This record gives sequence, C-alpha cells and structure tokens, in this order.
Amino acid sequence: MSDEYDLVVVGAGPAGSSAALAARRLGVSVLLLDRADFPRDKPCGDGIAPHALAVLAGLGVPDAAAGYAPVPTLRLIGPGGGEVARALPRPAYTVPRRVFDARLVVAATAAGVVLRRHTVRRAEQRGDRVVVDGVISARAVVAADGAGSVLRRGLGEAVNPPRHLALAMRGYAPARPGPPEQLIVTSGRRWPAYAWSFPIGDGRANVGYGEVLRGEPLTRTHLIERMAELLPGTADAGDLRAHHLPLSTHRPVPGRGRILLAGDALSLINPFTGEGIFYAVLSGSLAGAAAAADPARAVPGYARALRRQLGTHLRHSSFAARLARRRQIVDAAVRAAAGDGEVFTTIAELGLGAGRLDLRTLGRIGASLRVPAGAAGRPAE
Repeated sequence: MSDEYDLVVVGAGPAGSSAALAARRLGVSVLLLDRADFPRDKPCGDGIAPHALAVLAGLGVPDAAAGYAPVPTLRLIGPGGGEVARALPRPAYTVPRRVFDARLVVAATAAGVVLRRHTVRRAEQRGDRVVVDGVISARAVVAADGAGSVLRRGLGEAVNPPRHLALAMRGYAPARPGPPEQLIVTSGRRWPAYAWSFPIGDGRANVGYGEVLRGEPLTRTHLIERMAELLPGTADAGDLRAHHLPLSTHRPVPGRGRILLAGDALSLINPFTGEGIFYAVLSGSLAGAAAAADPARAVPGYARALRRQLGTHLRHSSFAARLARRRQIVDAAVRAAAGDGEVFTTIAELGLGAGRLDLRTLGRIGASLRVPAGAAGRPAE
C-alpha cells in the first residue's frame, strides 16, 4: 500500500472532522478524505444548536461559532396557525456551512490530521486492515460521507425508504425585521412539512422548506413555491440548493467489521427539526474514539456509546414522530408550549439536542387536545 494510517475518515463535514479530532486526541494517525476543497458550501439550514458546540468544545474547538450572534428565541407556528415564541434554554446560532465546516477542518489539521481531496468509491475489509480504493490502508474507517454514503451502500445498507426520508430546499434571503429568532412554520398542507427562517446576523437569513417523501418525486418548483407560501418575501431567495435528510426514525446498523457509520450516513437527522449537526459531531466523536481505542472491536464499542448517549432520546423522538403524524397533536403541542414554559423547553430539547419526553409534557399536550379549534390564543413572548 502506498499510504497506511491508523484511521481513515471519509467525509470532512462535521461528523468526519469530529471523528478525526477525537481520534487524534488518542494519539493515532488520521487521514481525512473529502471530494471537495474547503471552504465549500453545503445545503443545510445552518442552525447550530448549543449542544453541538458543547461537544466541539470538548474536542478542543471552543470557537466554532465565533463572530456570529446568538439567536435566543424560537418561534414555532403549528399547522393550524397557533404559535408560540419563547427563549431557548440556551441560544442557538446560524453559521453558514461554508464557514462552520471549514473551521472544523482547520482545527483537525492543526491537531495533526492529514487532509486530502479524494473521492472514495469503495472500502474493502482485508483481515485486520481496511483498504480504501486499493491504495490506502487503515486499521479502521469512519464513514461520514453523508446522506448518499457510498460506504453505507458498500456495507449492504439501503437508503432510507419513503416516510423516513425528507427533501428540503435551502436559500438565503433578507432577514425578517425585529429581534433575531429562529422561525419554524409547519404546514397544514402536505404534512409533515415545514419552512424555516434562521437569521445569520449579517442582514441575511437561511430560509428553506422541506417535507417528508412519500414515494412520489418532488420538483424544485414545488419546493420553492411552498417556501414562498409559508415564508412570504422569499420568492427571490438566492443560492437555492436541495438536499436529502435521512431521518433518525430509520437507521442502518452502526457499522460492520472495521467500518463505522456516523452522521447523515447513519441516518441521524432529527425528524422534527431536520437538525443534524449535533448528531453529527456527537456520533463522529464517538466513532473516532472507538476506532482509535480498539479497531478490532470498534463497532460494538461504538454501538454501546451511541446507546448510552442517544438511545433513549432516539426512542423518544421516534415515538413522538409517530404521534406527530396527526396534525391535531402538533397543534395541541404548540398550545401547550404557549401556556407552559417547561413544555416548550422539553419540545425544544427534543428537537435540538438529546431531550426526552416526560409524562407531564404528554399530559399537558393531551389536555390541549381538548381545547376547541381556534382557541390557540396569543403567542407567548
């Protein structure tokens, strides 16, 4: 082999860079491969939850959102038109992926990771090594190559089926007037679907629309029209790009042999918000640490770490996603959150981090189901 490393990471997005950083902290040699040069754009909502920043700080990257203003408030509009706006438990950020991902790559290379532009086409497990494209050898590989993961398919794992896969269109438009807030507008039509507007702090906002795929194709025109309907004033948004979101309600195995899946490649996208950065950096860091510590038993070690960190949350979010297929439950949740700050916090944590449902929240939502239609009331500020 022309190149040999302890660990090869495929994909230099947040999951891949986090895997590389975690492995370097354990002293192993790491090669980070990506098909693009950095900085590069990546279609995404650009929302960075504080939970992701906490993981990155633990990896030695305390300034991933430096220079971007915190967004302290979330406004959620239900399918029936009711809304709630409250302060988030911790402020979120909107950092364009061109900036955010490049910062993580710079941090990885500063830590001693070797970065190379290379399009990976296959990885073969040969005894105690994994051979990438016939020329690179490693003791283990972390596949962080996104929603269309080549290495996931190589492990025999198909893409997510309909109802567990979403399609979204992202662009940039002038930010809405007033104090900065994350805005999520759920759609009564074609539910589950929603639009978003996340202010960046430079006069622009990341805006977009996405919906869960049901088996029929969605056109670019459809996505743009729906975004404009839910977010008036965004018809002329620029930089429009679409992307798939493999939802966490259907995940493949976390890996086989010496190949581990992380981030979007593991279908770690929150089914409510489309948030994936927190899942990416957490799963990437766990995969990188497991592969560096014990390559031969990395997959079971990684699976245990994932269960410990995210298992209960993912079960709760899958259960909540099943409940939320009924629009009236979503409207009831919005009403409950408008009247009860603890319910709002629970819902926000479930959508942005590793939160869980609790009986009190379910009871409040159940009570709100009995509220007559149209009685959502004024949004709580």
